Amino acid sequence: MFKLLPILLLFLVASCSSVSVSSDYEKTTDFSVYKTYAFYKKGIDKVEISDLDKRRILRAIEAEMHAKGFMKSKNPDLLVNIFTKSREKIDVYNNNYMGWYPWYYGYGYGGFGMGMGYGFGYNNVSTSTEGTLFIDLIDANKKELAWQGIGTGILSYTNSIEKKEARINEFVAKIMMAYPPEVEVSNN
Repeated sequence: MFKLLPILLLFLVASCSSVSVSSDYEKTTDFSVYKTYAFYKKGIDKVEISDLDKRRILRAIEAEMHAKGFMKSKNPDLLVNIFTKSREKIDVYNNNYMGWYPWYYGYGYGGFGMGMGYGFGYNNVSTSTEGTLFIDLIDANKKELAWQGIGTGILSYTNSIEKKEARINEFVAKIMMAYPPEVEVSNN
């Protein structure tokens, strides 16, 4: 049991730092025609986060778009918009296990770890903030949403600008990995 504890803790830390990603798109869209982009200022101005974090997100998106071969343009094929939301996440671990532990009081029932300072009915409550970043790619000519990437993960509040930028870069990079979508070709 105790040999598995470090592995379990590593799993929990890894799962807390991960970003869950999904995407949606119009199936009839030919994504190969998009070569240029611009940020949709009117939409981005409405996002309710600090201007510093907006600039961090936009820089990360810009880097990802350039890595994918896109060029910034005043007459773009795509308009890039963002939207964010967050919610408080509460996790409760209830340790009311009444199991059979032969090493304590001989054979019988007892509470987990009673001999180690733990007791029955121990509850552990943790709170965290779960953030979601939406990246919308809008067809500039049709004025229609062509693709949307969504990343959700735990936000960590830190005084370290480097850690904050790294977390934003992780969110954006993982979301943008889903673009362009792998469109299924039918064999008719």
